[in-house]
Amino acid sequence: MGESRGDIKVVILCGGRGTRIRDVSEVIPKPMLPIGRRPILWHIMKIYARYGLRDFVLCLGYKGWVIKEFFLEYKAMTQDVTVELGRHGQVEFHGRSDEDDWRVTLVDTGENAETGARIWNARSYIEKSPRFCLTYGDGVGDVDLASLLKEHAASKLTGMLTGVRPAGRFGELQFEGSLVRSFNEKPNAPGGYINGGFMVFNTAEALEYFRPGDDLNLEREVLPRMVSDGRLGVFRHDGFWQCMDTLREYRLLNDMWAAGDAPWKIW
Repeated sequence: MGESRGDIKVVILCGGRGTRIRDVSEVIPKPMLPIGRRPILWHIMKIYARYGLRDFVLCLGYKGWVIKEFFLEYKAMTQDVTVELGRHGQVEFHGRSDEDDWRVTLVDTGENAETGARIWNARSYIEKSPRFCLTYGDGVGDVDLASLLKEHAASKLTGMLTGVRPAGRFGELQFEGSLVRSFNEKPNAPGGYINGGFMVFNTAEALEYFRPGDDLNLEREVLPRMVSDGRLGVFRHDGFWQCMDTLREYRLLNDMWAAGDAPWKIW
């Protein structure tokens, strides 16, 4: 039998402290900061769900209980509800939501763990899946995930990340064709493609690049090792992509949503 999208786990890194956006993330973890009425994490999950990817593994860390609470109380927070006060536990939710078929596993991957360590610490929830998607809990885009999955499968590579073109500030990529030749985590000059997240990996092969230890960093150790082995590809995305790393970017995304001009809303 071939792989179905229902077999693919979606891992989202939700454990960081969001130090550059501390003014608005001191009380809640950054993935829970709202765009409109819903957390940016929800927007990211909606993008994946649009492509039939609805089995999520959330790697929690800093104030992870806030994320747990949101999903435990999801129906109460998002639907009309009738509570019969004289009958203990009698609660009726009205209607249904498009998220009723989501499966969300919330994993405490450590308060201070690095990005690679969070994936390693959640491996028991993904290791039986042939492939897993991976992204960060603070970036949205109108990425064609169907084409990403198809291109990765055809490439036979261990992993494939999505290259985007914002102002250069993150992990700049140099590549030939669809093969990444260098991965510079912090380029000095803007320009070119950077790692926009929205990654996909062959699970068994990818986990060989991980190791125990909370100091394991995905961007500084795991991805560069894949590059050196010629096992990491790039899916070029020239459409919309925006992270929410600063207060200015937080306001930008909210302004776009309020104006009805949110290119990442593909659902």
